Amino acid sequence: MSYKPAIASMSLGRACAHRLRPKFTAAASAGLSGIEIFYEDLLYLASSYVGGATPKNQVLAAHQIRTLCDSLHLQIMALGPFSDFEGRLDPAIRAQKLKELKVWFEVGRVLGTDIIQIPCTFMTEGVTGDIEIVARDLREIANLGAKENPPYKFAYENLCWGTFNDTWEKSWAVVQAVDRDNFGLCLDTFNIAGREWADPASPTGMVENGDEVFTESMRRMARTIDVRKVFYVQVVDAERLKQPLDDRHAFHVKGQKPRMSWSRNCRLFICEEDRGGQFVMTTGWGIKVGFRWSYLIAPYWRKARAFRGTMRRGQRSLGGGW
Repeated sequence: MSYKPAIASMSLGRACAHRLRPKFTAAASAGLSGIEIFYEDLLYLASSYVGGATPKNQVLAAHQIRTLCDSLHLQIMALGPFSDFEGRLDPAIRAQKLKELKVWFEVGRVLGTDIIQIPCTFMTEGVTGDIEIVARDLREIANLGAKENPPYKFAYENLCWGTFNDTWEKSWAVVQAVDRDNFGLCLDTFNIAGREWADPASPTGMVENGDEVFTESMRRMARTIDVRKVFYVQVVDAERLKQPLDDRHAFHVKGQKPRMSWSRNCRLFICEEDRGGQFVMTTGWGIKVGFRWSYLIAPYWRKARAFRGTMRRGQRSLGGGW
C-alpha cells in the first residue's frame, strides 16, 4: 500500500500566533498533499465569529477551512485530538464528551475526513486505567462512528507521557480489546522511541540499554501488529538536551512529566540532525507496514519556523520523492 505525505496544522504554528492561510500555503508549497486539522485551529477560528466557538460556529469554521484546503489542493486526512474520554469516572463528564463527539462528527463530514485521532489520556485524577473500562468507552465511540454516513475510523495513539497506555504495546492491547474494525492505531515515532529509547531526564538522554531495548521492541512490533490496523504514521524527531530535564531545567514544569515538557518544547522535523535531532533516522524502525497516510510533525509549542528547506531535505532522504 502506498503512502501520502501530510502535516499536522499544529506543526505550522500555534493558532494564537499564526493564521491559517499562510500556514496551509506553506504546506502546499512544500509539496505536501494532506493536512491533519488540530482542533485548536478550528476552535480559534470559530471563536472569532459572533457568539464565539459554539457548535454552530465550529461547523462554519470547518466550512471555511475546507474551502481553503480545496483551493490549495490539500486533502484533510484527519481531525484530532479527541482527548480525555477514556476511563472517565464522572458520568456527567462522560456524557458531555459524547455530546462533543457529535459536533466532531458534523465537523469531520464538512472537512471531508473519516479519521478522528484519539490520544491516550495523561490525566491523573478522575480516571481509571482498567483496560476493560477503557475498552468499553472507546468501543462505544467506535460503534457511534460506525453508524455515521460515511462511517468514521479512530486512530488511537500512545503518548510517551501517558498515564496508563504510554507504549505502543499498551495501545495495541487497547485496540485489540476494543475489537472494532474502525478502531486502529496512529503510530508516532516520537511517542514510541521517546518512551522506549530516549529519556530526557537521563544524563545520557537514553533509557538504560536503550539500543537493545528499542531494537527488540521493534522486532516485537513487526511480529505483533496487524498492519491493517495502522491508520496512519507520524514521523517525528526531538532534540537531545544538553542537560537532563530535571527540576532545575528551564523546561521543567512542576507536576508535569519530563517527557511531556520535552514534547512541548523540543519537537523537530525529521532529518533535522543539525538542530539536535536524535532518533527518528538513527535508530530506525526496520519494519514493513502498510498505511494510507504518513505525516510529518514539528514543534508546536514554540514559535514555528520556516520549514520548506527541511521538507526538501526530508524528501531527498526518503529517496528523492514523496
